[in-house]
Amino acid sequence: MRENHYRSDREELKELLSQYANLRDGKSHTFLDEDSFERIIDYYDEKDDLPAAIEAANYGVERYPYCSALQIKKADLLIATRHYKEALDLLEKAEILDRGDINLYILKTDVYLALDQQQKAAALLEDAISMFEREERIELLFELADVYDDYENFDKVFDCLELVLEQEPNNEEALYKICFWTDFTGRNEEGIKLHQKIIEDYPYNELAWFNLGAAFQGLKLYEKAVDAYQYAIAIDEKFDYAYRNLGDAYLRLHKYKDAIEALQKVIELARPEDVVYEAIGHCFDKLKNYAQARFHYRKASHLNPDDSHLHYKIAITYMNEGQWDSAVKNLDSALRTHRSNPEYNYALAKCYMEMGHVKDAVIYFSAHLKSRPKSLKGWKELLRCLYNAEYYQEALEQVNNAIRLTDKKPLLLFYKSAILFALGKSKEALLQLDQGMQKAPKLIKQLIEINPSLLQSQQVVEIITRHKSGRGKK
Repeated sequence: MRENHYRSDREELKELLSQYANLRDGKSHTFLDEDSFERIIDYYDEKDDLPAAIEAANYGVERYPYCSALQIKKADLLIATRHYKEALDLLEKAEILDRGDINLYILKTDVYLALDQQQKAAALLEDAISMFEREERIELLFELADVYDDYENFDKVFDCLELVLEQEPNNEEALYKICFWTDFTGRNEEGIKLHQKIIEDYPYNELAWFNLGAAFQGLKLYEKAVDAYQYAIAIDEKFDYAYRNLGDAYLRLHKYKDAIEALQKVIELARPEDVVYEAIGHCFDKLKNYAQARFHYRKASHLNPDDSHLHYKIAITYMNEGQWDSAVKNLDSALRTHRSNPEYNYALAKCYMEMGHVKDAVIYFSAHLKSRPKSLKGWKELLRCLYNAEYYQEALEQVNNAIRLTDKKPLLLFYKSAILFALGKSKEALLQLDQGMQKAPKLIKQLIEINPSLLQSQQVVEIITRHKSGRGKK
């Protein structure tokens, strides 16, 4: 029967088009009413033949000048062809005839937005909303939310979606959208109250539970977020986004095993994503299971081969295991994409230093410091590298650069003292030591780490003792 009905509709439309063609050609034709013209206009519109659709609309409006539906259809076509002012004039006429057609307000909104008159669009919809109920009111609220989004009044977007949910708590579109806007506007407390109210009336609404969890997570209330996500999953065991957020909440709570379990469920249920594999790798990293961390970082890298940071993370796992050669290979891969990245250069320099390749270490520490000239950790490692390799003169030049570029950090005074001692310049070394002890006596440990034998010097011990006892203070 459905096929017969479809065939009948098709034959009827064919006949309408034939009679319309006769009308255009000035031939004899049967009577075409308003509905007939609407069907003919829709036919051409669906075929993306806008000129023919506009021509049909013109015929229709000419014959039925008091039919608001035809004027609205013509206005819609004019908007599609960017004749905005003509469309607006037509809509104004249609409004006089019938103010109760929701399409009138939606199309006027489109015109105002196209003319960059967002405030007019908002005012129009605000007035129109009071005229409609149920589904039509909700449709206009969504339109208004889009208008507010367009001119970046984001709190009003949240307000519109809240009104939708007050009227229709299970509206999926509103629930999906308000989750984002709750986070974006930071209105997490209001989000919590709204979704708790929905859950009171509809306890099996998994989206409301999910949004509640996201709002708790926005306030860093991770334990409460976990509970909400678990309710969402209990209702819908295939809710992959709930597992994803659950994994993130567990990760924030440093519950890495639970996080791994939740994130692995995401991989089972959804299309694999690099960020999920990376998060699992991070959890294994924290658990010091470096082999599994690498495995998942590599999975992420296969999905996103341009992300150099994943090669860096793999390298760090090798560094944690003292596998310097493997670490170097991955850092080289990372640096091929981002040659000047300070963290990559620093890590590579550390590897070369551990391998005893002093010159290479110095090159990469220098590259790190070129990007971050005030990096105290970079200067410290460069100076240790030069000192341990007995390049004392180069170390002295670099410590002077470091002091100048880091606003005379006290730590560097101790390093300079150690270098001067190594160069046999004891008097200058003692002066630097004295200055260092005046500024930060606790950092003496750094000097002793560099060269424990300095404690055998009576003059060094005297300076240390004098400042620690307080007699060196002025």
